[in-house]
Amino acid sequence: MLARQRQTLILERVREDGGVRVAELARDLGVSDMTVRRDLELLHNRGLIEKVHGGATSLPGSALFEPGFDAKSSLQEPEKEAIADAAVGLIMPGTAIGISAGTTTYALARRLVDIPGLTVVTNSVPVADVLHRAGRKDQTIILTGGVRTPSDALVGPFAVAALRTIHLDQVFMGVHGMDLRSGFTTPNVLEADTDRALVASGRRLVVVDDSSKWGVIGISTIARIDEADTLVTDSGLGAEARSLAAEQVRELVIAPVVEPRSDSLDDIGGRTPAAARTGARPAVREPALEARN
Repeated sequence: MLARQRQTLILERVREDGGVRVAELARDLGVSDMTVRRDLELLHNRGLIEKVHGGATSLPGSALFEPGFDAKSSLQEPEKEAIADAAVGLIMPGTAIGISAGTTTYALARRLVDIPGLTVVTNSVPVADVLHRAGRKDQTIILTGGVRTPSDALVGPFAVAALRTIHLDQVFMGVHGMDLRSGFTTPNVLEADTDRALVASGRRLVVVDDSSKWGVIGISTIARIDEADTLVTDSGLGAEARSLAAEQVRELVIAPVVEPRSDSLDDIGGRTPAAARTGARPAVREPALEARN
């Protein structure tokens, strides 16, 4: 294996797992500890990882940082559930929708099993799986092809080619970051290409993302903020950010975040229904200050 190939594999492991150990890498790659340490030193000097005693960790602030699906699933869980509760109300039975990869869109997908007559196009393996396992005869699930990323997205030319032939009523997209200047972004260039094709296939774009993504910038832009028809986020978004977002999107939906009661986690998948949430309140809709053409 060439040094560049080895370093690419190390970098992918760091992005997916959040950290690596020298001994494990040496065993898996079939090289010496010294070779691995040299690779880590090189990647550290390039600003791609943080070298620590016995291994290396990812740089959470990096535009290339991309944790795996399981790692992201444990972050901002109440916020994602609240956003999904609000977003599912935007979907009409019998429509064709697109859903991008991500843990927030996965939370939304779990709620789609109750909506009849949907056609769902997705490049997310977990989204397709949860809908397939539901087994609704009146739903059609279309999974694009492509290369699998750490976030379990299928990306690349095959996915883009498939999406260019599709026409959807709405597209629901989760993103890595959102920033007024950089727009909606991702740390994966191929995923950005695929998401742009998904956005282009829909008549309306709904972005679903928790408030911690505000101000985060990935390496590649998917869409401008003002290209979103609706932004669904949570009540943790600050007042200034709300005002800025409302000036850009046609509709801003703020989902109230409440912690689930400890005795209510007994439904499918351990998810608390919206009606069982303590102090549950409806989402707040904040239309843009001025209608856009």
